[in-house]
Amino acid sequence: MPKQSAGILVFRRSVKVIEVLLVHPAGPIWGHKDVWSIPKGELDGDEDHLTAARREFLEELSIPPPDGELIELGLSKQSSGKVNFIWAVEGNLDLTSFASNTFTMEWPPRSGIRAEFPENDRAEWFTIATAKQKVFPDQIVFFDRLADHLNQ
Repeated sequence: MPKQSAGILVFRRSVKVIEVLLVHPAGPIWGHKDVWSIPKGELDGDEDHLTAARREFLEELSIPPPDGELIELGLSKQSSGKVNFIWAVEGNLDLTSFASNTFTMEWPPRSGIRAEFPENDRAEWFTIATAKQKVFPDQIVFFDRLADHLNQ
């Protein structure tokens, strides 16, 4: 069975535009690139998708996802085979308390040295059009589905 991830895409309505909340992956591999992501992560054991999505959101931003009606945006398969399940919810979060969990990896490669890095180093609001230019390609479908749902 392929690995599975789940996440929550928060959106807010500004004057004439919809904005979405994305996180910027940190660490030595992605930290210097202008690539962003929906807050999401892998399921733990037999955890259900929505529970994982809420847990991952809190871990990646240190802010709980907003309460509200969840919009199921379905799934998308990454080129690696991993499957992402995403929901959207409307909310206007204050990002001043943003902080991310950390991960440990060998760095530099083959050095035997383990280093700790934040999973994400920033969280920002983007219009859907800009978000589609900044995210990993397999995530674009979720913005299209959200826009369709909101009749944008």
